[in-house]
Amino acid sequence: MEFTAAQIADVVKGEVVGDSNAIINDVCKIEEGKPNAITFMANQKYEEYLYNTSASVVIVNKDFNPEKELSPSLTLIKVENAYMALSQLLQAYDNQTKKEPGIEKLAYIHESAKIGVGAYIASHVYIDKSAIIGENVTIFSGAYIGEGVEVGSNTTIQSGVRIYRNCKIGKNCIIHANSVIGADGFGFTPNSENNYQKVPQIGNVIVEDNVEIGALTSVDRATMGSTIIRKGVKLDNLIQIAHNVEIGENTVIAAQTGIAGSTKVGKDCMIGGQVGIVGHLKIGDRVKIAAQSGVGSNVLDDEIVQGSPAFGIGDYKRSYVGFRKLPQLMERIDELEKEIQLLKQLSSNGETENH
Repeated sequence: MEFTAAQIADVVKGEVVGDSNAIINDVCKIEEGKPNAITFMANQKYEEYLYNTSASVVIVNKDFNPEKELSPSLTLIKVENAYMALSQLLQAYDNQTKKEPGIEKLAYIHESAKIGVGAYIASHVYIDKSAIIGENVTIFSGAYIGEGVEVGSNTTIQSGVRIYRNCKIGKNCIIHANSVIGADGFGFTPNSENNYQKVPQIGNVIVEDNVEIGALTSVDRATMGSTIIRKGVKLDNLIQIAHNVEIGENTVIAAQTGIAGSTKVGKDCMIGGQVGIVGHLKIGDRVKIAAQSGVGSNVLDDEIVQGSPAFGIGDYKRSYVGFRKLPQLMERIDELEKEIQLLKQLSSNGETENH
């Protein structure tokens, strides 16, 4: 597909500086610019690339004024926020590439399932009985939609996703390839023979509106009640959310994080990669947890923590400075011990001579 600079400016509500008829058919990074491609510059540290890029159009912030002469073939589109404008543009492009509504012939849909208007169901999708698929839902090949599952309108289910029975997915969600929603929680209890007896997991998972779940992420069903992912949450790839966990609105969690059962995470939190959070905790609102932290106790609203076990980031940084100096400190302690020992020997020899 091709667009003119003027058409793009209409989408992002920007002002064209240069050739409004410049043709665009690709997107690129500013340092890898090529003709007929559009890129953006939201950070001034990339300005040097602007003067040499081969891209035809660059989206910039409206207050940007070049310090050097630009190429005559380069057109700028000035906007309030270049990064947000690029996001809008990519979204518009993505909407243009959506699948046409329809059900491919190799899809299986149980006769009791309901499929909304405008849905696209690919071949080799399995939709079990009593499932409800909303309007304009897209489900790609190899996905499994279990009994009684509900999927809200405008949601996209990528290839290989498994959504187990009775789980509910909201509107405008994206679930990426091979993620599992509603697998059994890790519930076992030791019996008299010291074996582990499985505890049936009879709850479900509720994913609210505008949630995105990355590839190969697992959200376990509740033992009883619901595991809940509140609206606006963004989960990266390779995340484990255990049974009865609740993730608050607009919280973002990076890859390889694991959250144990029944922990409640507040809203507007930011959790880095490879974080481990033990079960039955309360993580407050607007909390930030640095990557590779291990959280073993409750965290209050607005705290920033780091380390394993995690504690306040200011104390952590000061402690880390001391930790890095530990080899030198140990050497100094060894030297001091030798000096003390020498002083003791001298003192002892002096007392002997006096006697």
